[in-house]
Amino acid sequence: MSDKLIIFDTTLRDGEQSPGASMTRDEKMRIARQLERLRVDVIEAGFAASSNGDFEAVKAIADAIRESSICSLARANDRDISRAADALKGAAMGRIHLFLATSDLHMEKKLRMTREQVFEQAKLATRFARNLMGDIEFSPEDGYRSDPDFLCRVLEAVIAEGATTINIPDTVGYAIPELYGEFLLNLRQRIPNADKAVWSVHCHNDLGMAVANSLAGVKIGGARQVECTINGLGERAGNCSLEEVVMAVRTRRDYFKLDMGVDISQIVPASRMVSQTTGFLVQPNKAVVGANAFAHASGIHQDGVLKARDTYEIMRAEDVGWSTNRIVLGKLSGRNAFKQRLQELGIQMESESEINAAFARFKDLADRKSDIFDEDIIALVSDESVTPETEHFRLLSLAQHSEMGERPHAKVSFTVGAVEHRAESDGNGPVDASLKAIESMVKSGAEMMLYSVNAITSGSTESQGEVTVRLQLGGRVVNGVGADPDIVVASAKAYLAALNKLHSKADRVAAQG
Repeated sequence: MSDKLIIFDTTLRDGEQSPGASMTRDEKMRIARQLERLRVDVIEAGFAASSNGDFEAVKAIADAIRESSICSLARANDRDISRAADALKGAAMGRIHLFLATSDLHMEKKLRMTREQVFEQAKLATRFARNLMGDIEFSPEDGYRSDPDFLCRVLEAVIAEGATTINIPDTVGYAIPELYGEFLLNLRQRIPNADKAVWSVHCHNDLGMAVANSLAGVKIGGARQVECTINGLGERAGNCSLEEVVMAVRTRRDYFKLDMGVDISQIVPASRMVSQTTGFLVQPNKAVVGANAFAHASGIHQDGVLKARDTYEIMRAEDVGWSTNRIVLGKLSGRNAFKQRLQELGIQMESESEINAAFARFKDLADRKSDIFDEDIIALVSDESVTPETEHFRLLSLAQHSEMGERPHAKVSFTVGAVEHRAESDGNGPVDASLKAIESMVKSGAEMMLYSVNAITSGSTESQGEVTVRLQLGGRVVNGVGADPDIVVASAKAYLAALNKLHSKADRVAAQG
């Protein structure tokens, strides 16, 4: 058994299934480059067969990333598998990840297939995939709730057909750590050819035990791959958190006795990038990457840390990347310095005109905010990544008046397509007035499910405000993110960004694993 733990990141696939967390191709590419800097072993870049957009994103990532294996999810049918293989042709290292439900509940209610039909389809799909690519992962969806006898039969067959990784998903987050670990161990002991494949864990966090279950699968069950996401992003309550499982294994190497290839100094930068890109904020008390993860309020704790850090800290903040929150540029910085910082952040632009446009936005921001941090640049480029094809609504100007004892009023100018519109409205506050003014003209009818404000950088009232607006319309949920030193302007940007996503015709097929 290898002493290497493989880190399989599925932020771009399973993480993106969070309602409103869908990303553009450029956003996926930016995160993929950060994951490569983080040195994760496998990047699940998407579900190539789900849409043309996802196919193009997987293809672009496969063509660009050289240091991590690139994976595409595929249902156990020839069309999905062929689509995944086509998207992965340019990969230095590629993997097709097959999934097919094996629990009686899923087979009967969802697939409407018998056990024999599922068994045969699993075998044939694995055989077909193995003829197209050498690295094949098979996941029995809802595996933890499957009948062990049937599961053993299926897994033995797919390993014989060439599956190189076997993943046991706790698809609905039902597992308990000790029981999950023993379940995995039992499968490995019963399946004759179990040693021919790497065993993997994929745990959801519905009961708050995704990390604990994953670690039990490693320690008790003998798994040597963990599937996880940055910030624990994912549908419902999320997935196993990459930063938590990595730091648990590293901090307690005395117990796990496993090595990893992850560059932990890139954990916090990855967390910030995913949070700013998706609009899903990290809770302050989140382990490893939360703002309070290394804060000490208690006088006793503060005294202890000052005398000897390890009295209350088991990890060093700078080791996971907290020390990278530094000033990088200012208003006197030139275009070359800006371009160099984009490259260091893994942000690549297609043309000089895009760089020039981003630099113009940077100079405008620098005139209003003296110190520009990495987070500011990421937010600025996220705004810049909006293209004419996706920007149906665009903010032109905003004016608002607010004083105590008077009802706030806002005037907003924005384009809808190529047509300029002006609208104004009163509201309970300047933000409310601004968004009501936009809605009075757009008449989207969307329900606002979330409005949140976060400071992109801490320690100053000069920080840019980052606003997330989540809208729901006709069962579709989208997030819009806007950043600006003026919170009211950031709010209008976020609202229009969400409307742009609602207007987009891009379709997604949500698949679980």
